[in-house]
Amino acid sequence: MSLEDIFSSKGRVKVLKTILLHGEINLTSIVRETGLNYTLVSKHINYLKSCNIIEEINLGRVKIYRPNWINPRVRYIEDMLRVLNEGS
Repeated sequence: MSLEDIFSSKGRVKVLKTILLHGEINLTSIVRETGLNYTLVSKHINYLKSCNIIEEINLGRVKIYRPNWINPRVRYIEDMLRVLNEGS
């Protein structure tokens, strides 16, 4: 997994930014906030989980997604997104 791969999709960046902004969020809320469809958000979440960027928590039937703060790349990505947002 490279940063180019993570940032190669605008939709994936939207999903990641939403998760980083909220800390913990469910799939329905991500769909609502990003304006992307359920299937696409689910695909991006699975990719980010496979890269160990986010983690999934099961609360009964509800799945919550949050950044995997143990992974040092997550802090780097968060800092990079913050700097890019300040510039726009």
